[in-house]
Amino acid sequence: MTDFELLRREKRRRKAKLKFFGLDDVTDDPGFDKKGLADGFDVDNLCYPSRLIKSTWGDDYDIALYGRLGLYCHNFQKGTNFKFVRWEKYDVTSTADVHFYVTLDTKDPATDSVSSFQTLLCEDSSPNRPVLWGTLACRIKCDDAVDDIWDAKAVDDFYKGEMPKWLSGEELASDNKSYYVVQESEVQKNDWLHLFTEIAFYSKTKKKVTAPPPLEIEKVVVVTKEDTEEGHEKLKAKDAVFYVSYKYIGEYSGWARDHKAVIRKTMDGKPGHMYLEVVAAE
Repeated sequence: MTDFELLRREKRRRKAKLKFFGLDDVTDDPGFDKKGLADGFDVDNLCYPSRLIKSTWGDDYDIALYGRLGLYCHNFQKGTNFKFVRWEKYDVTSTADVHFYVTLDTKDPATDSVSSFQTLLCEDSSPNRPVLWGTLACRIKCDDAVDDIWDAKAVDDFYKGEMPKWLSGEELASDNKSYYVVQESEVQKNDWLHLFTEIAFYSKTKKKVTAPPPLEIEKVVVVTKEDTEEGHEKLKAKDAVFYVSYKYIGEYSGWARDHKAVIRKTMDGKPGHMYLEVVAAE
């Protein structure tokens, strides 16, 4: 583990301890104007006294992934087409899970306008479990309180438990209307499939990737219980499992081979809520 990771984990532990002992109230200093500030995004209440979260306009790849995933959730639920520009700032809190409060810039291609956007990403840090990232808020910048309670009962049991195994050739050849092989043109059109694949590769390399990797998606199969008239409509399912074959085409020979990932996406029906589970398949 790098010195940076050790320092970041220590910072998370200190913040959680302060909250546990009730030292997370915003200071009453009259110079501290809380108006219009969002808890977690703009002001850190897990230290004492509270502090403003300053803009740093960084380029950390993991923070960009968190922001892009939240942006996908918003676009999916709201029917928008916002594009990620760069992240402005973030803060980290940790108890059982790690929470990243990310503020980023987005652009609407239709109007070329830029908006400030917020997303709260929860990362399950439990050992020996699949990668589990959840968005608990994704919204245009505001100071509203976040509903960070996930409603597990709202998710169909089909999408719970152990991650599915890789589909066999016999399963793919069967006349199963719940399966859909995504066409190449659809892979290119739906850039979020590349985002999901990036997340799968990022997790498989144990977070060693520090910049968007050159990946080539070879095949995507989507499985969902949701009824659709056309196969391609399964891409719009709120709950689905994606089987992705891809390859790394960069210069590092240690990663230059074919890869497979099983990715499960679920939503609990609340605005801004989505979970993504990822495992590598061989």
